[in-house]
Amino acid sequence: MAITTHRTFCRFCHANCAMLVDVEDGKVRAVRGDPDDPIYGGYTCLKGRELPDSHNAAHRLIHSLVRGPDGQFVATPMAEALAFVGTGLRRIIDAHGPHAVALFIGSGGYQNSAAWAATHALARAIGTRNFYTSVTLDQPAKVFTTARYGKWMGGANNFSEADVALLIGNNPVVSHYSPPGGVPPFSPSRRIRDRKAAGLKLIVADPRLTDVGLLADIYLPVKPGEDPALLAGMLNVIIAEGLYDRNFVAAHVDGFEALAGAVAPFTPEVAAARAGVDPNQLIAAARLFARGQKGCAVTGTGPEMAGNGTLTEYLVTALNILCARFKQEGEKAAIPGVFTLQTPRRAQVGPKVPMFGAEGMARSRFRGLGQLGVEMPCNVLADEILTPGEGQVRALISVGGNPEVAFPNQLKMRRALESLELFVQIDPWMSASAKRASVVLAPKQCLEREDITNLSEWWHEEAYARYTEAVAEAPGDVIDEYEMMWHIAKHLGLQLELPGGPVPMDECPPKELFLDLMTAGCLVKPSEVRRDARARGGAAIIYHDRHPIVGPADPETAGRFDLAAGDMPGALRRYGADEARAAGFEFKLISRRSKARFNSIGHPLKRLRERATTNPAYMHPDDLAALGIEEGAIVEISSRHATIHGVAKASDRVRRGLVSMAHAFGDADAGKDDVREKGASTNRLTSDEVDYDPITGQALQSAIPVRVVAA
Repeated sequence: MAITTHRTFCRFCHANCAMLVDVEDGKVRAVRGDPDDPIYGGYTCLKGRELPDSHNAAHRLIHSLVRGPDGQFVATPMAEALAFVGTGLRRIIDAHGPHAVALFIGSGGYQNSAAWAATHALARAIGTRNFYTSVTLDQPAKVFTTARYGKWMGGANNFSEADVALLIGNNPVVSHYSPPGGVPPFSPSRRIRDRKAAGLKLIVADPRLTDVGLLADIYLPVKPGEDPALLAGMLNVIIAEGLYDRNFVAAHVDGFEALAGAVAPFTPEVAAARAGVDPNQLIAAARLFARGQKGCAVTGTGPEMAGNGTLTEYLVTALNILCARFKQEGEKAAIPGVFTLQTPRRAQVGPKVPMFGAEGMARSRFRGLGQLGVEMPCNVLADEILTPGEGQVRALISVGGNPEVAFPNQLKMRRALESLELFVQIDPWMSASAKRASVVLAPKQCLEREDITNLSEWWHEEAYARYTEAVAEAPGDVIDEYEMMWHIAKHLGLQLELPGGPVPMDECPPKELFLDLMTAGCLVKPSEVRRDARARGGAAIIYHDRHPIVGPADPETAGRFDLAAGDMPGALRRYGADEARAAGFEFKLISRRSKARFNSIGHPLKRLRERATTNPAYMHPDDLAALGIEEGAIVEISSRHATIHGVAKASDRVRRGLVSMAHAFGDADAGKDDVREKGASTNRLTSDEVDYDPITGQALQSAIPVRVVAA
């Protein structure tokens, strides 16, 4: 049969790069970037280019597995496996109540445009409070804590119009991630270079000189976990020198005096000493950022994972507020969000949103932690499973996640997974978590299903949208994740509800209908985008005429930012008075991203394995020399909680006193003897019971105090 070429988009990660896919006999033969796409212009990353191997690998799961009485997995038809799950859930719910069931969405689940909505709908139908996502593992503060200070309804300045940008612990060249206002994850290196050619000034703060740091006009090698000192010092300079937007602050901001008082002790000299940077560079960075006309300060996951995440995000929010880095009346609204529920876009501060601690929000049984938005913090899941009593979790459905590798306190999470009465893992591979499961449900992969670009649109500055068809045939007995949630609900006799109304339960609805119900109130319905895309041969559409425009403020509803909310100025003062010490641990381990992995996704793929056979322990050459360790030797890395092994790799781009390793990497069973082939997971070094954020529960997963010795 002849090869046919199809326009679609990648779903290896959230960037959703536009692709051309060659298909022969229903199989994916080759993929490449689509040079005609108006946003991506032919860009793809090395991970996305491995989609043929991902779809066609012989060890991919194409039939579901159910663990038999002898402990061995048995290949099982999908219908039977789903019935087994439904029966098990019904027994557990009837005996112990709805909160005995938990559902978790991981990085892989997010790549299916309907999986989050379907899983959340199932959780609501069951009536369980135990809905979890990977957001609370790596970046809960920026998602759940900043709304209490207020939100500008027109949105933040876009990167494409920025004349200055401040990236704190964010390396979009590799991670393909930045919050709105930062670098969009589509050909990020090219976008940065294009903006710099147009005059952009780039400031990068990071403990190691990352790929994006090499492009910086000012690079600040901040100590891990000391981002609040750096940011407070910059705010001190901006306020002391009157560089903030006084008119904007007077019109829209409360709590300015409280913030000014809290940053006053962080003079450039004091802040720079604690942050480990040159005070003159700190002053220069503050002046450069404040004197820009447009452009935002943004963080990556590292600063949140390094402790003080809520405080760090507060200070970043304060920087953007004081410098008025927002869209104004008459401008195109930031991030139009074609598939997102539309809200008024006005040049005003919208109402504060209680994302945690509000009346009626669910509470965990542990550590005083509670619901964040609509989800529970991942910090408590292991204890919710392991601890008997009212509300004990006895069944878990993991959708594209890998809890054993991704969660803090890895060995504890392993015990939790093994103790479950029913553990359902949705996974195309026998991942570390799948090996612990009662049932492994085999899903379609991305080129075998329909999808929309709802995940990547958080970075699209134009009203860009796609609806892709399935371009390859699904092998074996696999189905879409949303279909799995529907069938489980059907077995339980439950009704799924979406924003657009009830989901038909007589037979599983087509994905187009599910997506339309899921995105009710959006700018353009998925079914309409599908028709437009078909008329264009599967290409993307930019709905220029539907891009919202920022309207004038409504004096009846206009609010004000509150920089004193939650006593965050007090939190900064307490941070300044309590410089943490880590006695007996001379190094700190910091997280990084791997070009050849997306969190724990990509390990089974041959060429990605060849590019990164292990998870190197990057250290400064002088530190290796002082320890008497040669490059390539195996090192033992110990925290207060556990020990892992790594392969020493010299890098003068890592400041002394640090070990830099990828987060959520490898196989949880990797030890000294096979660490070169598998790579170790740094999550084993962390704990969910100490060193956690009291609001979000996020465990310390970077800036971890460790000892390093030759193994």
